[in-house]
Amino acid sequence: MESLSHGPRGPGFDVTGPDPELLALPAPPKQERTVTVALMAVTALAALYMAFALLGEARYALSPGQPVDVGELAALRPGPDLANRYVRAVGLLGTRGAIRYGRAAEGDSFRLAPVAGNPGLWVEIRVPEGFEGPRFVPPSSFAGRLVPFGSAGIRHARLAGEVEEQAGTSVSGDAWLLIDGSSPRASRWAVALVALFLGFAGWNLFGIARVLHRVKDA
Repeated sequence: MESLSHGPRGPGFDVTGPDPELLALPAPPKQERTVTVALMAVTALAALYMAFALLGEARYALSPGQPVDVGELAALRPGPDLANRYVRAVGLLGTRGAIRYGRAAEGDSFRLAPVAGNPGLWVEIRVPEGFEGPRFVPPSSFAGRLVPFGSAGIRHARLAGEVEEQAGTSVSGDAWLLIDGSSPRASRWAVALVALFLGFAGWNLFGIARVLHRVKDA
């Protein structure tokens, strides 16, 4: 009686030991894998930082679209209830400490000046392209985002330093900023960017988890 065959036998099917062809394969590129994981981690952290930096403007974009009338700026002493709110106000701007600046990829220029009679409150106004000059008269009524100076966001992060550098005047730590012309509707771009950065960070973190899971299985 013939014995039953237990599978193919031969030089290519030795199941009693490790496959020599597998042993001949090069070891996984550990250094390249480490660099990849590190780059993905840095990218995820950078995306999370950008999302956090834009969070204030994103919250402002979701606030009510009707401005709160706060009256005369010279007498205004903002509190937490007015932080990151859309407000309407009137007032005169002072000249001491006022600066002019521009932003990359924008034809308009900007002016920043303290409120006359209230140095703890500053106003940023946008000057349309072609209107800047010695004859420009700043407005006396404003509507925009009112926020503590230090919480204005990434686009205004260097403003205090610019004031000190250009005008030799320091901005107090408890100063507030009114960004004229910045309505919640005009700030909706921040919501889209926060979602984009969070999604990008999540994608990189998921990729890191997959790479580390493969290493663990190996």
